[in-house]
Amino acid sequence: MEKNKQLTYCLYARKSSESDERQAMSIDSQINEMRALAEAEGLNVVCEKHESHSAKDSGQRPLYNEMLAEIASEKYNAILTWAPDRLSRNAGDLGSIVDLMDQHKLLHIRTYSQTFTNSPNEKFLLMILCSQAKLENDNKSINVKRGIRTKCEMGWRPGTAPLGYINRSFGGVTDIIPDPERAEIITEMFHKAAQGWSGRKLKVWLDSQNITTRTGKSVPLSSILAMLINPFYYGRFQYPEGPENPWYNGAHKPLVTKELWDEVQQSRGTYCGQWGTKTFAFRGLLKCGQCGSEMTAQEKIKLIKKTGAYKRFVYYNCTRKINPKCTERYLNQDVVCELLEDFIVKHPRSLHVSAKLQGKIEKHHMISRSVLTQHGVEVTLASPLVEYSRYVLRDGTETEKTAFAGGIHDKIAIKNGILKVT
Repeated sequence: MEKNKQLTYCLYARKSSESDERQAMSIDSQINEMRALAEAEGLNVVCEKHESHSAKDSGQRPLYNEMLAEIASEKYNAILTWAPDRLSRNAGDLGSIVDLMDQHKLLHIRTYSQTFTNSPNEKFLLMILCSQAKLENDNKSINVKRGIRTKCEMGWRPGTAPLGYINRSFGGVTDIIPDPERAEIITEMFHKAAQGWSGRKLKVWLDSQNITTRTGKSVPLSSILAMLINPFYYGRFQYPEGPENPWYNGAHKPLVTKELWDEVQQSRGTYCGQWGTKTFAFRGLLKCGQCGSEMTAQEKIKLIKKTGAYKRFVYYNCTRKINPKCTERYLNQDVVCELLEDFIVKHPRSLHVSAKLQGKIEKHHMISRSVLTQHGVEVTLASPLVEYSRYVLRDGTETEKTAFAGGIHDKIAIKNGILKVT
């Protein structure tokens, strides 16, 4: 420490809301302990900075960056904090601290149990402790992924079990067992589906059997249709879902046989018009930009040979009622979502939405801002309509997409992949 300069401290407290730091001391506790230490040792604290933010990534903490800038401008020259890992859990932020020490602008770091100055040994120890915190973060990420993969290889799918099953924990072990209240009914539902029952007819029947979701609500039609193509019910699952991710044999008890499940998929292909899926998300919203006819939709259930599982695809096409020779091409629903998202981002004011949809948009925007604020993230959100459309079109359920499209008053024409309001 340079003896010819008086030390002036900034008290810095940080608490991450992320799971790897849930056991870290709260901000209030850190502040109280540091204030008591400053009073006991006569430390000259000229300012305090408190924030709730992860330190995994460098340059992402607003108040931390502000503190470094003020040290660089020599507003103060020392830091008082609970522990080294409150300052850094990544190489970038650690490098910034060490640079300030090398420039003789940061003269002293005082923690609850240690002190660090610009001496080689103390600076080296600081780097070791902060690097150890980064190593712990990296290892936790690896260990979590390894644990999930091991659990899948043992046959247990992570997360909440599908309707008809329940998660059970005993002796520190979690498994999945048939739900005694719903399992037999779900099995019977598959048998009725194999006989050609429509999705709407199955829903009426499930309601008559008093089968509800875990929250006590009626099972939505979209959930019923999703259950009927879920291979988990015959003993297979993919985690996480995605074309490149592996499939696993489940250790849970199947509710249906593979033969019955295949029969249901074939029945869906044969009687697809009876399955209650005529309320496709964007049908009614889209028009053909070439001939002006309405756009219709159809679903295809295809066997993915690589995985042995069936997958549902939705395609939109011109009805050709105005021009039977219209050449507007078919579009996969995923492509339609991408086109709509890009159109709304570029033309957010061109659409007129219902009051009900506007309420959902504003609620989503308010929640997004609240979550970002709670996590100390400074991000400028796009317009409420753009943010909500991004959420629905990328990650929303079929029900959310349908409600979103139904709340748009305008017709949107598609011509050669280009959209416009008509």
